[in-house]
Amino acid sequence: MKVTLEGKKKHFRTVSFEPESNRLILIDQRLLPHTFSLLETTDYRQSALAIQNMTTRGAGAIGATAAYGLAQGCRAFSSKSLTRFATHVQKVFQTLASARPTAVDPFNAMAQVLNAMEPGGTVAEKQELALRAAIQFAEEDVAHCRAIGKWGAELIEEGMTILTHCNAGWLAFVDIGSATAPLYEAQAQGKPFHVLCDETRPRSQGAILTAWELAQQGVPHHIIPDNAAGHYMQRGKIQMVITGADRVLARTGAAANKIGTFTKAVLAKYHRIPFYIAIPLSTIDWETADGFDIPIEERSEEEVLCAWGRPVNDETEKSGGDEKPVQVRVANPSSRALNPGFDVTPAELITGFITPVGILKPDELRSKLGKGAS
Repeated sequence: MKVTLEGKKKHFRTVSFEPESNRLILIDQRLLPHTFSLLETTDYRQSALAIQNMTTRGAGAIGATAAYGLAQGCRAFSSKSLTRFATHVQKVFQTLASARPTAVDPFNAMAQVLNAMEPGGTVAEKQELALRAAIQFAEEDVAHCRAIGKWGAELIEEGMTILTHCNAGWLAFVDIGSATAPLYEAQAQGKPFHVLCDETRPRSQGAILTAWELAQQGVPHHIIPDNAAGHYMQRGKIQMVITGADRVLARTGAAANKIGTFTKAVLAKYHRIPFYIAIPLSTIDWETADGFDIPIEERSEEEVLCAWGRPVNDETEKSGGDEKPVQVRVANPSSRALNPGFDVTPAELITGFITPVGILKPDELRSKLGKGAS
């Protein structure tokens, strides 16, 4: 997608790689929406940290970061010993895999890289194959999102108001996004529609990231408090919900996504509003049989107890808003917090999955996509 910087639009990908320097280049999402900045990682440990600390976040983006990070780690190995190389690769894999446990895209992405490396007869050959596979994953991510947009745009009717939750836009993928792809395609087709962005506490990815994306793209939208969705549904102000997912179980159709998704699905079901989840194929978990077996990341309580942002005053506006973000505590000083990063939405609450190969019902994932069917 394109970002407006100093009055000019320039295309960026969320994740890119420089083979010559073995560096990974990421949009630093921690600084948005106030500052657009790129961050470079020089080794796989830094790439894993960028996933963990949410410099980069979102299913496809951390999948691509993990794939490139694995290739980055492989290419940094200097010995010709295949035995020692194999041990090194396993260490790199485990470091990247442990960064964010709930999303399945990093595991699928790195599995794709490892499989591609197998035919290599030397360390150098395996290193080259690793980079090719990482690039291929990133390109597939973009292609999948583009296809999601084509299928999903068919669901959007003129005058609709669509609710989103968290961010499953191009910032969450290499480009285009999953939940936003149908919006961008519908916009390109000239369809008028409106978007309500859940703020998505506690990190406010809807208010910070999705709204920033839509503003950059010129898509009409409003940010709403998380607890306002039911109010607008009750009054007929929302006609459809589209979210992304970090892991979808092919066996059951259950989906893990940012905390609060399950709540929105329950509300949508009650009000008979279609609830769609947009996913590339890399988000599908073919093995896990029960949603309760999905590891749910428990994040720092500081995210709940505190808030951060840019000071709002006359001096800030005069300076162009370059002040560094500040953190403030909003909760009772002696209280503690629980902060699960994700919840699981059961299949019976999901109208359908918008995939690169079509719109599928939850019970069609295995039969229509084929892999893992028995």
